[in-house]
Order: sequence, then C-alpha cells, then structure tokens
Amino acid sequence: MSTTLTTTRKTTPAGSWSADPVHSNVAFEIAYAGTNIFRGGFHDYSAGLANGVLEGSAKVASVDVKDEQLNGHLQTPDFFDAERFPEITFRTSDLEHGELTIKGVTRPVAITSSVSEPNVDPFGHERIGITLEAKVDRNEFGVSWNAPNQGGGNYLGDDVTIKADLALVRQEG
Repeated sequence: MSTTLTTTRKTTPAGSWSADPVHSNVAFEIAYAGTNIFRGGFHDYSAGLANGVLEGSAKVASVDVKDEQLNGHLQTPDFFDAERFPEITFRTSDLEHGELTIKGVTRPVAITSSVSEPNVDPFGHERIGITLEAKVDRNEFGVSWNAPNQGGGNYLGDDVTIKADLALVRQEG
C-alpha cells in the first residue's frame, strides 16, 4: 500500500544521529472489530541516521498493547513469531521509500515523513525530529491471524499504520 511523501525538509542532515528513546515513540494502529482503531507500540527499539541512511529496529518481545495476555499472543506465530523473528527492522535512504522486515519478509514501503530543522537542547546537544508513517498490508508479511466478527467481517483490518516519532541526537566524532 502506498502513501504520499510530505516533508518539511527534503534532505536529512549530515552527520551521525541516534534516537533518544525517552523522547521517541514507535507505534502501530489497526482497525478492530469494525468499530474502532486499536493501538500498540514497542518499548525496546533503536534508530540511527548516518550518511543519509536511517535504520531502525524494534524488539518484538517489547510489544505493548496494555493487556498481558494479548502481548503474549502477539509473540506467537499467529502474529510476530518472536522466537524465530525477534526483531522488526526498517531502512530508508530517501525518507520517501524504505524497506520493512517483519517475520523475515522484507518489502518495500512508501512512507510519509517530515524532518525538523536542527535545534540545540538546554544541555547543548544538537537534535532533530523525524516523523515517519507507513501503511502496510499485514498479510504481505505473514501476519494474517484473524477471527470472524459476529456482526460481519473480521475482527482485525488488513492495513496497519506504523508510526515512528524519532528525537535524534547528533553523535560526537
């Protein structure tokens, strides 16, 4: 599934940058039960920008959907299969198209992105913000579990929106 590129800047800044996990967020959204949007996220992730390439990964074991039983189900082969595929990875060199890998399946994805102008925080660290959003069909990555909804259709939608709001800090050297 494709999305349109929207940026505040057309290029990524030079240098080497790492995500500040306290001020960043990696999350997903999916239609649920034909009634609302269900949201979750990952607590253990990393992202870095170097030489114009943004790369990131999220530990599947860190998925959080505010329900321990469902967190456990998301670890199984029905969903992310954490034992065989412990990480989800992403890579882009143009902030317009990237490669997403889930359950060992790598697919190109179109992304919507924005990059802030660099700024200096109160502690003297140079920072930028990068926001990424992609909409993917989860079935293309082998994440196809579903159940029929008694009112018709399925419990889960096929399209998943993945969002990353990254606060990146320039690295020394």
